[in-house]
Order: sequence, then C-alpha cells, then structure tokens
Amino acid sequence: MTPDFAVFDGHNDFLLRLQREPARREEIFLQRGASGHLDLPRMREGGFAGGLFAIFVPSPATPGTPSLEEITRNPPYDSALPAALSPQAAQPVALQAAAQMLWMERAAPDDFAICRNVAEIRAAMARGAIAGVMHMEGAEAIDPGLDALHVFHALGLRSLGPVWSRPTAFGHGVPFRFPGDPDTGPGLTPQGKALVRECNRLGILIDLSHLNGKGFDDVARISEAPLVATHSNVHALCPSPRNLTDRQLDRIAESGGMVGLNFATIFLRPDGRRAADCGLEPMLRHLDYLIGRLGEDHVGFGSDFDGCTVPDAIGDVTGLPHLISALQGHGFDKMLLDKLTCDNWVALLERVIG
Repeated sequence: MTPDFAVFDGHNDFLLRLQREPARREEIFLQRGASGHLDLPRMREGGFAGGLFAIFVPSPATPGTPSLEEITRNPPYDSALPAALSPQAAQPVALQAAAQMLWMERAAPDDFAICRNVAEIRAAMARGAIAGVMHMEGAEAIDPGLDALHVFHALGLRSLGPVWSRPTAFGHGVPFRFPGDPDTGPGLTPQGKALVRECNRLGILIDLSHLNGKGFDDVARISEAPLVATHSNVHALCPSPRNLTDRQLDRIAESGGMVGLNFATIFLRPDGRRAADCGLEPMLRHLDYLIGRLGEDHVGFGSDFDGCTVPDAIGDVTGLPHLISALQGHGFDKMLLDKLTCDNWVALLERVIG
C-alpha cells in the first residue's frame, strides 16, 4: 500500500536497537529487515517522515528476574520498580545512543537529518529526508547540577522525559502495574523543578509520559510550555498507570498541549494484555476519546516502535498506511488526518523548540 500521508511520530526506540548490535548497525539501519519495527527502507515504505528518537538507558539485567515482557504478558501484575541509576553509570550509555543518531546522519546524509528546530524539520521533509529530533526517555544521564543537560542540548537534544519508570534525581515514574492509577508517589524533587525551568529556558520539550500523578501536577504548575505526553493513552479505556486520566487530559488541553497515541497493546487493550491479536479497534477508540477531550489540533501518533508489542494489523512501520486507511474508513477526513499524522506535531514543536 502506497503511503498517502507523511507521518511524524512522537516516540520510537530505534537507537536502542543500534546500541545492542553496533557491529550490525549498517545492516539494521540501511537494509530492509525482518525484525524490529524500523529501518530506512521500511520507513520509506510506511511514509515515516520524521519523529522523536529516544535515548534510553536500560536497567542492568538481574539473573533470575523475569523480563518486562514476561511481567506484562498476563495481567494483573504488579512489579517492583527498577533501581535508580547514577549519572556516572548512565552517561556513557546515553552518549553512545546520541552517537548512534549522529552516525545515522553521517551514514545516510541524503535520507536522515538531525533537526534542532522546526525550520530544519520542514527543510528535511521538503527534500525527502527523515527528520529526526533527539529525545531522552528518563533523565538518568543528567546530573543534578544540569551541566550534562547543556552538553546534550548542544548535541541536539530537544525533548526530555524526566523519568522512565525508575526514580531519578528529578522525580518518580509510574510502576509496571495493571490495573493501576498514576497517583503512585511524591512529585518532582527540587532538582526536578529546576530541570523543568531550565528546559523551558533552552526550548526543550518536557515529556510527561512515564511521570507519576504528582510529578505531572508539578510540571503543570511550573512549566511555561504546553504540556505534552509523547506516547500515552487513555486511562478510562485501559487502566494502566502509564495512561492519562481525564483530569490530566483536561490539564493538557488547557495548556494547548498534545498527546501522541502509543501503539503498545498493553496500553491500548482494556484487559492490558501484551497480545497483538486486537486489531485496530482499540486504537480507534483511544483516538476518538483523545480528540473528544483535547480537540483535533492536539493529538498525534507516538508509536513506541522498537520498544513495544504493536497490534498485528500494523506489524511494523510499513503498517502505518493500514492504520490511516482504517481511520479514513472510520470517518476521518483528509484535513483531520493531516493533523494527526504530521501537522499537529510540527505545530507543537514550533511552539516549544522554535
């Protein structure tokens, strides 16, 4: 199926795939693969025009401890949060991830561009290059004094989530629990509040995905920028702590912010299962709800490609045209689809990063 729409995506974990197999990175990025969700040929085929590429530092594996995939396979579940990581442990891994993104630009300069502002995003897409914005999922690599924030900003960082699901010096994430509520602990630390203010000053988007309820409220009080959850869904439809309550959605709407629909089945399905045999109907329900609560100018995609199990009906990035076709069949016209697939993200980023 030929893509009719260019998609700008709010979140993916492709850099982590490159980190895990650095000796194969040319093959993983430049050649069409049968594993994972993203590579350059499949991005082209699916109409993937750009997105936020996440720097993520995995927790060290503990022998005998079940993996996150195993934990979340059959709800209900309630798993302890991973231990915090120090900046000293996290920084080398985060810098390696940033280096992978810089390498992507060198390896395919005609096809991929790191973009630091919206003018660069528009220019990249106009010449047919994928527009990549550097994002950090969990700020473990940022020291409490914020010196490293300026280093990563100089490298191109324009979006940051203060936490993944581990605690950091800045705040607390939600646990791996189903069912559950995002009200799971204390709010931002004093260093976390300083982080929000400095990100506002630098023009770095603050990502609310993974942040707990009190931390969300602290960002809402402190931040001068629109509130954004790059890859989160609706708690009323899937009661995961990772999903947004009606009250949180209303705060995002009041700020003129945005939510990117997460394609992960565990945040889509009402039963919270990882199983991919759910079709596209859960995605349609979440999009209807988000648009009804936020308005059609404040919703987009936040796929979580290469970081989750997505519905079989999508499969990988080449399934984006199938999703768009389903949305057309659902009654979404071209103007709305242009907004959902790309225009809303570009407009939001222009208000935040410039």
